[in-house]
Amino acid sequence: MLAKLLIVIVTLNSVASQLLLKRAVGAIGTPSSVAALPEFFRAAAVSPPVYASLVLQVVGYAIWMVVIAHEKLGVAVAILGSGFYVLMALLAWLVFGEQLSRLQWTGIVLITLGVACMMTTSA
Repeated sequence: MLAKLLIVIVTLNSVASQLLLKRAVGAIGTPSSVAALPEFFRAAAVSPPVYASLVLQVVGYAIWMVVIAHEKLGVAVAILGSGFYVLMALLAWLVFGEQLSRLQWTGIVLITLGVACMMTTSA
């Protein structure tokens, strides 16, 4: 039970980190060419939201080590992935107004059904 709770925490942590990073990158601006990448990375290197996102990732990684010490890796990754895909799609829509097609939503539903199968116990 602890492992499942920690998977939820890592999932929420990962989603929050990615949303924060997306907002930070949006504030920095999109590099217009390969030549603009050094300036883009310099701006990212001094961006507090980028650092906050990085800290969230490190915390999530530390919690993830505890999870995989207690849970089968394949099951843990499946649960994390499914939760991440669903939450990220919903929150990207709410926060950034991003849209997914019906086919993309169908894919997310199929992934979630696959995770439900992974979570069943069998001999």
